[in-house]
Amino acid sequence: MLNIWGRISSINVRKVVWCAQELGLDFQRTEAGGKFGIVQTPEYLALNPNALVPAIDDGEGEGRVTLWESNVIVRYLCAKHSPGKLYPEPLAARFDAERWMDWQQTTLNPVSAGAFRQWIRTPADQRDPAVIAHSVRATEPLFALLDAHLANRPFMLGEHFTMADIPVGCEAHRWFGLPQTEYTRPSWPHVERWFADLRTRAGARGVLDLALE
Repeated sequence: MLNIWGRISSINVRKVVWCAQELGLDFQRTEAGGKFGIVQTPEYLALNPNALVPAIDDGEGEGRVTLWESNVIVRYLCAKHSPGKLYPEPLAARFDAERWMDWQQTTLNPVSAGAFRQWIRTPADQRDPAVIAHSVRATEPLFALLDAHLANRPFMLGEHFTMADIPVGCEAHRWFGLPQTEYTRPSWPHVERWFADLRTRAGARGVLDLALE
């Protein structure tokens, strides 16, 4: 049994849950982080000394694997359960997927997070419009870049859904879910078509259909 720790309101936990569902895995998820606590307990810190979510515990005995870092967990699960499909085997394709997964984590997520935290997790009377404006200005060109990438391919790597679609898809879910009442979002038709397709996947249920919190 795969054990996942983390609250589903976390984008990083959503990646892991979607991946597990996409792979058809049996898993148990324990609410952790935020209002649920747990992450500062000795037991959890043994799994993830960063006191962050998610973390997983997979298997038993010598084959037991414990991991933290959401994109690494997605890679691990896909490599274990879907080599050659969700986890590409050709080296060029594999590292193309790795590149986009890293881009989500190191480039897109840091700049989009400002608007998310302000609009979703900050009371209206405490929001900083400058933080929101900076986040929007920095994020929109990245979605334009993504739109150009998806112009001639149905998924991140081409014809088939892979592990690369999961982190970037979760990022799109978060950005499209923001109440951007003060801004007119540009049209990104290829991103919108791709995201609509992702939302129809059985594995994405309970993830890409969630409201942000």
